[in-house]
Amino acid sequence: MAHINLLPWREEKRQERLKQFAIGTGLSVVLTAVLFYSVVLFVNSLIDEQNDRNNYLKTEIAVLDKKIKEIKTLERERDRLLARMQVIQELQESRPKVVKILDSLARVVPEGVHLTSVTRQGASLTFNGIAQSNARVSVFMREVDKNTELDESDLKVIQRSAQTKSFTLTVNESKPKVEEGVE
Repeated sequence: MAHINLLPWREEKRQERLKQFAIGTGLSVVLTAVLFYSVVLFVNSLIDEQNDRNNYLKTEIAVLDKKIKEIKTLERERDRLLARMQVIQELQESRPKVVKILDSLARVVPEGVHLTSVTRQGASLTFNGIAQSNARVSVFMREVDKNTELDESDLKVIQRSAQTKSFTLTVNESKPKVEEGVE
């Protein structure tokens, strides 16, 4: 029988498979590297996009913080203006009150009582005066208590001198009555 040598053919086939394996491995490595690089680029683009969003939000937050500070300063200024307006309103309301008190004071001071000074601190009035007798001071106190412009009187001092009695009387102004449903 004739002897046929198949070794070169097998060797060629092995060389061919080895070459195809090397090409396949090389292509898969290149394909993996390209795929890995594209994933890295995609993730980096997502990170850059998120960083841009974060920077935008930071700038908007800074703008809003500035507006909040402006609003707070405006609120403080508004509160100060409201306080001033309240003081002015109270002064406007108390202006006719002083006239009414002085008018009523002229009516309630009985004969034999002379006021030497009238001082006002806030809503408190202090009367210093001289009376002919304790009974005249008592009449003066009753008349003050009856007056609608003044609250109850409080006798602080009564001193006796030769013919007269010196006295100090404190009274609070009455608060205006608030009508129902009106504040």
